[in-house]
Amino acid sequence: MKNLSTRRTIRRYSQEPVDDGLLGRLISEASRTQTMGNLQLYSVIVTRSQQVKEQLAPAHFNQPMVTQAPVVLTVCADFNRTSQWARCRQAEPGYNNFLSFINAATDALLYTQTLCNLMDEEGLGYCYLGTTVYQPMRIIETLGLPQLVMPVATLTVGWPDEQPPLSDRLPLKAIIHEESYHDYTPQMIDQCYAYKEGLPENQHFVEVNSKQTLAQVFTDIRYTRKDNEAMSQGLIEALRHQGFM
Repeated sequence: MKNLSTRRTIRRYSQEPVDDGLLGRLISEASRTQTMGNLQLYSVIVTRSQQVKEQLAPAHFNQPMVTQAPVVLTVCADFNRTSQWARCRQAEPGYNNFLSFINAATDALLYTQTLCNLMDEEGLGYCYLGTTVYQPMRIIETLGLPQLVMPVATLTVGWPDEQPPLSDRLPLKAIIHEESYHDYTPQMIDQCYAYKEGLPENQHFVEVNSKQTLAQVFTDIRYTRKDNEAMSQGLIEALRHQGFM
């Protein structure tokens, strides 16, 4: 398997098409991932149409790779299929609730990560779009998602046309807690974030945004309280619209 320590996010793709057979095989192989109750509570919408990609783009803040990538995959938490199966077999489903969304979303995200690993092995490039849950109603309407189907992850996929630098990661001591959770002291925070904050590109990031610290760039510009609260409300409304609340 390709070394995960060299994994890169790819945002620029060649125009070489992604073969239907290859993509189908990877989507099928990824279904061997862990799943609650062996129910496979996910569906994958494969978008190749330029028209549909252009309709999806605003939901992802018009990031250029959405329309430039040969394929866009939208992975959905899906309790609709299981509910339909239950009704067709004289069983009454009870999955129109928040817990069922969490279970299906977990299934879908585990599946997404397995699919990413398999695409790495084939040399495919991809970008995981965190914007999927920011404006979910746009995606729901564009893709015609019925109740109990909720988009949770999007991948733009194609053959890489770039070799970007590796992004930084926090040290292991920032992640591991032995036996129980140990809260972070200011000294531990200094140790955990020293490398990230010392990178020239991040120091430049602070400077061009006229901030004092890298943390301020994230709290005041990139992921603000106002935006988080507004998009949280939109997510809750979408979950209600899709029957999970």
